[in-house]
Amino acid sequence: QTSLAPAVPPLVQLYGVPPGLEYLAQVGLTSLFLSIYLSGMLTGFETNNQYEIKNSIGQEIYHAKEKSNCFVRNIFGSARGFKMRITDNMGQEVIQMDRPMRCFLQEIEVQAPPGVTIGYVKQEWSCFLPKFSILGPNNEVLLKIRGPFLPLKCCGDINFEVKGMIGEQSIGRITKQRSGFIKKCISDATNFCIQFPMDMDVNMKAVLLGACLLIDIMFFEKGGNLFLKLLKGF
Repeated sequence: QTSLAPAVPPLVQLYGVPPGLEYLAQVGLTSLFLSIYLSGMLTGFETNNQYEIKNSIGQEIYHAKEKSNCFVRNIFGSARGFKMRITDNMGQEVIQMDRPMRCFLQEIEVQAPPGVTIGYVKQEWSCFLPKFSILGPNNEVLLKIRGPFLPLKCCGDINFEVKGMIGEQSIGRITKQRSGFIKKCISDATNFCIQFPMDMDVNMKAVLLGACLLIDIMFFEKGGNLFLKLLKGF
């Protein structure tokens, strides 16, 4: 799907901000993430995910594209490892995310620019609720993400609260937005909304983008995990 809104023009480089993250530095972002991996829904064959990352008025500011092994992607599904390359409207790669293949306690590394680690998203052990830690480049815990009881995920919007290290007050939110019935039947598109304070460190904003993509693939991707299907006897 293509937005009718014009693309955002390049911004002036800001001091201390990694090249390409100027858009994130100047907004308290409310972005929609549109997953466009329709072929996986129509054929049952899982393809590389792609996302349009838009601002609150529908302008595309980044484009994310997964790079993963076809065999691993279709056998291990949401447990697969991958690299996610995020480019700006000039086609320059500004963020890279690296997720190792794991069957337990997932994580993703975020680099901006590519090759320079700015943080990590790491899943915490929890029996019932999705929990993640947002870490800085030296593995220091800076933020927490707390999700809902996911068996209820069919009931409207699903919120993952972003919390600081002091107290339990939410300072941001990642929301999986409810899809209409017809849209859900004809496409595999997924919409997310991310909210955070304007004065949040720009690197942490970029790491929250990584958290959103990881949450989508872990909990909401419809692609077939052939390995699990074989274990269950289809």
